[in-house]
Amino acid sequence: MSSPTIHASAVLVGARAVLIRGPSGSGKSRLALELIQAARGGTLRFARLVGDDRVHVEAMHGRLLVRPAAALAGMIELRGAGILKLPHEPSAVVGFVVELAAAAERSPGARQQRTELEGVTLARLAVAVGEPALPAVLALLTS
Repeated sequence: MSSPTIHASAVLVGARAVLIRGPSGSGKSRLALELIQAARGGTLRFARLVGDDRVHVEAMHGRLLVRPAAALAGMIELRGAGILKLPHEPSAVVGFVVELAAAAERSPGARQQRTELEGVTLARLAVAVGEPALPAVLALLTS
């Protein structure tokens, strides 16, 4: 039985992946590219694409694994420019989830800072519509 696919992007940053979810057009691919560029610029030590648009998720030994959909492996869409080919990781353990275009509170409670996928509870960062995601994500990754 194959693991389910979800509409999301994922980037391996260091030892753990950032899983980026949100509605179509919310900036999932843009944030993935910004994280990869942050590593190229030295802000992050390492970042590499896992998957864009559709990814497989699977719970294993209490961790959530993510891998690209086979047909999309190594590809990411840049709106206005088309599909780019990038080096990619075949799989990664998810460290936390970014929810784009989400209902984000200024001081979220503990329940709003967690989410569950495939029975695995993960840290969650909600980013409101119109808010830039990269500064908050970098703050979490570098603190």
